[in-house]
Amino acid sequence: MQTDYKTSHLLGCRVLAAALTMLVAVAADAADLTEQEPTVIEVKLGTASGEERFEPSSLTLEAGKMYVLRLVNPTKKSYYFNSPRLADSVYTRKVTFFDAAGEPIGDAYGTVRRIEVKGGRSVEWWLLPVRTGVFEDLMSRRTEPSMKGTIEIR
Repeated sequence: MQTDYKTSHLLGCRVLAAALTMLVAVAADAADLTEQEPTVIEVKLGTASGEERFEPSSLTLEAGKMYVLRLVNPTKKSYYFNSPRLADSVYTRKVTFFDAAGEPIGDAYGTVRRIEVKGGRSVEWWLLPVRTGVFEDLMSRRTEPSMKGTIEIR
């Protein structure tokens, strides 16, 4: 049986409409990426013996995967965790600050440019990488850039 142009066009439109309806339904049911179980990565800012370095000094993250960077300062000095290129490549869900006993004392929301971690304290930066790249601009500044590191997002 041969179909005319009008019938075939109408059939094509119905198939397209069904496909679009399915795509909208799938998108509506898609998981909220910020609600996934995070991978926790601990980064020490300095060492208890007084060495000024990040441990580890390089990190590899995956785009689209939720992380908690647990920034721990075991020293008596304050240190920054600063990577402008990382900050421009992630969505920050929240930042939680902890006192010396490990109790949460506050949260911050919004764009994070740099985090200062006081001696004996820790901070958790909940982030979702959204852009790939290799960022060699991780550093801590007190008076001079003393600690350096690299972060890669794949």
